[in-house]
Amino acid sequence: MSHRVGILLVNLGTPDSAKPQDVKRYLTQFLTDGRVIDIPWFFRQLLVRGVIVRKRYRDSSKLYQTIWTKEGSPLKIYGNEVKAKLQEALGERFSVALAMRYQNPSIEEALNKLQGLKQLIIIPLFPQYASATTGSIYQEVFRILQKWEVIPALTCMSHFATNEEMIKAFCLSAKKRDLSQYDHFVFSYHGLPERQVQKADRCNHCLKSPNCCQMLTEKNQNCYSAQCVATTKAICEYLKLSKEKVSHCYQSRLGKDPWLQPYASETLEQLAKKGAKRLLVFSPAFVADCLETLQEIGIEYQAEFKKWGGEKLDLVESLNAKPEWISALKNMILKQLPT
Repeated sequence: MSHRVGILLVNLGTPDSAKPQDVKRYLTQFLTDGRVIDIPWFFRQLLVRGVIVRKRYRDSSKLYQTIWTKEGSPLKIYGNEVKAKLQEALGERFSVALAMRYQNPSIEEALNKLQGLKQLIIIPLFPQYASATTGSIYQEVFRILQKWEVIPALTCMSHFATNEEMIKAFCLSAKKRDLSQYDHFVFSYHGLPERQVQKADRCNHCLKSPNCCQMLTEKNQNCYSAQCVATTKAICEYLKLSKEKVSHCYQSRLGKDPWLQPYASETLEQLAKKGAKRLLVFSPAFVADCLETLQEIGIEYQAEFKKWGGEKLDLVESLNAKPEWISALKNMILKQLPT
């Protein structure tokens, strides 16, 4: 039980700065990933480099500037804090490294710091599995490890959508607010194109019925949408939220193809038109606050909700580097060790 164990924490990524050229570099690397935009390589390059990034990078830079701090990107700040606190909690037997799938610190840079250890535990920091996130991280990890002469024992954590300690940590964040003051609770997850969810289906089950994602089963156990629904249900059960006061939706749609529904913006509009005035929004696809939570929900969706007649939209703070999250990660890791 004395062997050294390497822990690689990986999040999606962030530009090195909020300047347009750094954002352009980040978006190009991110969107040319074949697991993110899953079309043939040549057409993907034309679409991303010639259309999407060219049109979006300056506007995206302005959005990043609204959340940027003196210390840099919130995502990276929280990531480094988690790395330091987890290292302290685990002790000298472990070596903890942080990487970003896109930009810096790279997965290769982080893995090189962990060479020579007897076991590696890879933890993509996404509670729910998706090919475009966790799958992409594993693909990059395997690409790098295949060049090593000695590959250590490898453990890959694919998801932790209903981990009890993680669920409790989200709930403790929510309990910092007076839940009785809200008309409705919205659970907003990052969206995916429907075709990507269907491609992960090996049982001819996905999107075959209106309620196919409402319960995790053997057939849909790897389904991103089903895992998101399971996370929502677990949080609602812990907080004892009434089903009538809860909505589940997906944000960050890109392009015209059908994505997972219902869409977050349409959900907010419908709630406002039905008379909801005060909303509390959870975003449990993200373990650290970032552009999608702080800007898209905290600023953009709040403005839209008020435009449609709502009065208040609050965001439940993410896990960031809270003690409960560090404890949850530590215990998830300890369960992966050989007995």
